[in-house]
Amino acid sequence: MAVRSVFDVGAMTREFENAGIDTHFIASIWKHVIQNPTNPSLDGVPSLPSKAYELLRSKFTPLTSSLASVAESMDLSTTKLLIRLQNGASVETVIMRYDTRLGKYDGQPRPGGQRSTLCVSSQVGCKMGCKFCATGSMGFKSNLSSGEIVEQLVHASRFSRIRNVVFMGMGEPLNNYSAVVKAIQVMTGYPFQLSPKRITVSTVGIIHAINKLQDDLPNVNLAVSLHAPSQEIRTQIMPAGRAFPIEKLMDALLAYQKKSEQSIFIEYIMLDGVNDQEQHAHQLGKLLQVLKVVINLIPFNPIGGLSSYKSSTEENVKSFQKILRGMYNIRTTIRQQMGQDISGACGQLVVNLSEQRSVGSACLLSDIEDICI
Repeated sequence: MAVRSVFDVGAMTREFENAGIDTHFIASIWKHVIQNPTNPSLDGVPSLPSKAYELLRSKFTPLTSSLASVAESMDLSTTKLLIRLQNGASVETVIMRYDTRLGKYDGQPRPGGQRSTLCVSSQVGCKMGCKFCATGSMGFKSNLSSGEIVEQLVHASRFSRIRNVVFMGMGEPLNNYSAVVKAIQVMTGYPFQLSPKRITVSTVGIIHAINKLQDDLPNVNLAVSLHAPSQEIRTQIMPAGRAFPIEKLMDALLAYQKKSEQSIFIEYIMLDGVNDQEQHAHQLGKLLQVLKVVINLIPFNPIGGLSSYKSSTEENVKSFQKILRGMYNIRTTIRQQMGQDISGACGQLVVNLSEQRSVGSACLLSDIEDICI
């Protein structure tokens, strides 16, 4: 049987409790591994009971995954890590560096400085099959354990101090609900201590999971990959949308918002001639005006021969934004893209490093995670 990651909190807690070892020691084990990324021997964890060392040696390992390769974007704003899992499969995780001082909020300059957001994967591949997403072309392979999810943060922390985490990498997070919840609980506890308000879980709209998310992960942000203003268009580009009709999804989001009292991020990929016309903007505005949302318009990223879609023109994107803002008073941003030259941008994650795309350099960007909602 494969050994378990020390960051698999469920397994660690069960084994410690069964052995009569205080579970408070688990956090000190995590801290030791984080502080010794190149040689995290569990025998070196200080001040554990002797039977804890025996248990760790027999059933756990500091890291079940390894860093297979690193790709840096030309502007150094994005780093894509290829993580090799214990079972031989691989996932990608992306570090995105931003400058919180860019842009304004309520007409005032933003405070702060540079910081990093980590885009993590929750599955190997994805079963949602969205036609504009490279990951969907892989099909579904397997779920990640909570430890494998947390280990992405451990690996990334060697390259940058991570402040925000977004579950927008490979896979549908709410289809791996239990592992994602446990991973976030680890990330928000000691020694990582990330703020729940700086963690965002993105979903295509798994209604039954949304209905319990607020109870299990209070204060964590919810992002919904809507990508269409109607059920007809949505099922055309997102086959999984048939299982989650827009009308029922809106009811779930209303209930979630009433309970959480939080705004919801709406992700909307802009596809030329498909969902980017003025009538689509009006449809979307009418659909969402009953909610408090921030709509993030996402220019479509090229994924080679995997999709025939084209990105909307800059003119159409800005016109779309103007309608949502001006006529429906909905806060709407346009996502500035990062990491396209290393296939690390939204929708491009697929385990294939053979194709490099160059789109020129860019500067540090402002991030949707900096929006105060």
